[in-house]
Amino acid sequence: MNFIEVNDINLPEVQIYQRLRENAFSKDGSFIADSPKVVDLLIASGIEIKSIFATREYFESHRTFLEHYTIPIAYVAPKSVLEQIVGHRLHHNVMMHGVRPEESSIEALDDHIIMLDEISNTDNVGAIARSAAALGVGSLLVPGQGPHPYARRALRVSMGHIGKLKFRRYDNIKETIEALKKRGYRIFAAEVTQNSTPLSQVKVPSKWVLLMGHEQLGISDEILALCDEVVTIEMEEGIKSFNVAVAASIMMYQFKHA
Repeated sequence: MNFIEVNDINLPEVQIYQRLRENAFSKDGSFIADSPKVVDLLIASGIEIKSIFATREYFESHRTFLEHYTIPIAYVAPKSVLEQIVGHRLHHNVMMHGVRPEESSIEALDDHIIMLDEISNTDNVGAIARSAAALGVGSLLVPGQGPHPYARRALRVSMGHIGKLKFRRYDNIKETIEALKKRGYRIFAAEVTQNSTPLSQVKVPSKWVLLMGHEQLGISDEILALCDEVVTIEMEEGIKSFNVAVAASIMMYQFKHA
């Protein structure tokens, strides 16, 4: 590794660690990841690494691990310098500048897909990605206008497990649903309607897509009409809904074990 000591917080090369926050990506698809667990998981997934910015303690404790990967530049600084650059207190000692992997084509997605419709909260995207990885749902579809799964906060909440998933961003949900149907997927919408199938009674096919709606608005009637089946989680009277990330986790577990 090429180690560079950083003493000047205005060094142009490290300003990207301040600029790239949430959905702010550069033209080459750059992203910033934080914390040892997230960074280590992403490195192990084979992500393209631009640089690592960390304390000497991180590099020393991870020396054996990092020797197996190509790290073009390793910026070294005390934790206080890292905090000055990002502008807030850090609870970790490493950041990484990487490049988002190529999105998968629809043809390359797995037989089990979690699909998001207008999810607006970055934390929910990260939480759903983490649950999908944990439960063996290997592919994620997200709307192009929503939070990116490689956004800084989404990465942190997913604990870097997004790196284990194939993902694709779509522009037109109707066209995407139709394309998935043509490839043999049964489309299940997670929504509370009069005709919803209780989750415990769902007959799960070999190829399926589970569509989760907006946190407050749910899934529109127009989109529900395109789906093959609407599914709901049985709840106690007076409780209208779960958090979308919690609901997605419950449903994915049931779909994988039905």
